[in-house]
Amino acid sequence: MMYGHMGKILHVDLSDGRIWTQDLPEEWRRLYVGSRGINARILWDYCRDSDITWDDPRNIIIYGPGALSGTTAPCSGRTSVTTVGATTGFYLKSNSGGHWGAELKYAGYDHLVVHGTAEKPTYIHIDNDHVEVLSAEDLWGKDIVKTDTTLKKRHGEDYRVLCIGPAGEKLVRAASIHTSVYHAAGRGGGAAVMGHKKLKAIVVRGTKPVRVKDPERFAEVAKEMRELLKADSGAQSLHDYGTSGSIAGVNELHAFPGRNWQIGYRENVYPITGQALVEKGYLKRRVACFACTIGCHRYTRIDEGPYAGTASGGPEYETFGALGNGPELIDTEAVIVANEMCNRLGLDTISAGAISQWVIESYERGVLTDKDTDGIKPKWGDLDSLLKIIEAIAYRKGNLGELLSGGLKEAVKKVDKESYKWALINAKGLEQSNVETRSAKAYALAFAVNPRGNDHLMTETFAEFGASPEAIELIEKITGDKKYATPHSTEKRAEIVVWHEDCYEISEALGFCVFTSTAAYGVNPDNMARLYEAATGIKMTEDELMMTGRRVCTLEKAFNITRGATREHDNLPWRLMHEGAASGPLKGATNSPEELNKMLDEYYTLHEWDLKTSWPYRSTYEKLGLKDVADYLEKLGKLP
Repeated sequence: MMYGHMGKILHVDLSDGRIWTQDLPEEWRRLYVGSRGINARILWDYCRDSDITWDDPRNIIIYGPGALSGTTAPCSGRTSVTTVGATTGFYLKSNSGGHWGAELKYAGYDHLVVHGTAEKPTYIHIDNDHVEVLSAEDLWGKDIVKTDTTLKKRHGEDYRVLCIGPAGEKLVRAASIHTSVYHAAGRGGGAAVMGHKKLKAIVVRGTKPVRVKDPERFAEVAKEMRELLKADSGAQSLHDYGTSGSIAGVNELHAFPGRNWQIGYRENVYPITGQALVEKGYLKRRVACFACTIGCHRYTRIDEGPYAGTASGGPEYETFGALGNGPELIDTEAVIVANEMCNRLGLDTISAGAISQWVIESYERGVLTDKDTDGIKPKWGDLDSLLKIIEAIAYRKGNLGELLSGGLKEAVKKVDKESYKWALINAKGLEQSNVETRSAKAYALAFAVNPRGNDHLMTETFAEFGASPEAIELIEKITGDKKYATPHSTEKRAEIVVWHEDCYEISEALGFCVFTSTAAYGVNPDNMARLYEAATGIKMTEDELMMTGRRVCTLEKAFNITRGATREHDNLPWRLMHEGAASGPLKGATNSPEELNKMLDEYYTLHEWDLKTSWPYRSTYEKLGLKDVADYLEKLGKLP
């Protein structure tokens, strides 16, 4: 009997309908732990050849709940989705909450790997050991809500549904995978990969228990985690106001991006905060993912006025930024409406907002014309034009929809050659999430080196703000001095980023929400190692567990190297590197090339990677147990 893990990897090939299982290798449990880590290994084994593009039938997509998902470990319901990303063409890991991942574990599987491409729309039905591929022709074209409702009516309310909406079907790069109606693996175009495979949904039900090796010790450590989270100064705010509860404070730091990152401060930001959702009566209930003790998700509804009856999950911090402050819609109801449209169509709100802001500014500059926009007249603060842009993106509608369907990476190639300067993408091509990196230097470095592109969901360095006693204590632990708990300094940023990379990875490998380990701090490498050992019986120290994080981060880097990634890809959007912040304590500051290069040198040195190319040395791979990876890259001439 295997403890913690279920011991099986489920494979489904949509090209020929084959279904088979693979025993989970014991070595992988030690080297990669689970979820994101094992996903990365599987992707490397199947798709390391550089000619396997996101839309190649040989590309696979892997769904992996955490090693501890399905247990009583607090906040352990996360699932990683891994593939060759449609937005960038590089490595993509996206992550989602909800209950779908735990249900896959209960069905008996640690990972689901989907191969090939179906001829017609399909979905995968999993009921414990019974797995089949069924027709989804009647589901094709349905939005997220209708798909979820239809499949639960067909199979039973006790099923969990993972699906894509019209945006994914249309191969839109900004499309998101939903693991419930309002939980999404949103970034990087994983839904476009599903759409290309003609895979509409995966429905799963399971009744098998997840067994742990030492139940008493497991319960003891899990209780310790819950108590630490309850006492954490940031956890209560997450429960009360969600992620958007921090907006007012971030705005006061002049670090809340608006008007396509031309401003960082909004005079009256209150309507687009978590406090407004609560105090103005829009919040109807708080929602928790599997085993979560915090409940940061929101369910909101508009009760009166022209939008009465509109309900949605959230909005979260990023959505209030991307669809509110960014396009200058400082209106609670407007953001709820735009958010719900994105949710139903299966569209990532961060990318949808970033793309829309680029459209508005490009139209304002005369770079996009009425012909380009199909008569839509985009402008700041206008909900009607924003909704039309979102609809055009999701359905690839008209000239504008075709222009935007490939994301900003492709759009800027098709219009004015200067338009990349106000497109919030870096060399990898993902639209940036709403962190003002010009005034948060660890975030700047983390965004630049992120293997999937410039956002916060591979490495969350929130502790650098020193916003709580726990954050300051962590920075002191990492750097040796609490004085480095300031976002404005470039000193010790490499140390802060590397630690958070490793911690973020192991949190996801185990299935923990990273809010518990890198925003609140009740879950930490020490108690994660003890809990993993109690669950599996595998001896694991804090240092050993953190080393698995380093191993996986290096493997993800190696995957991008096969696709041509070099140091030049580790940068930030042109606007942030060359245009100064508009206001605040760092008015005029940039993420200058000189500043970023200094931090990159320090980061590569800590990783033992080559400074010129950013590629790991053979000795680095071998130290991490990745000799086979080094051997493969040497054949490609990709070792420094």
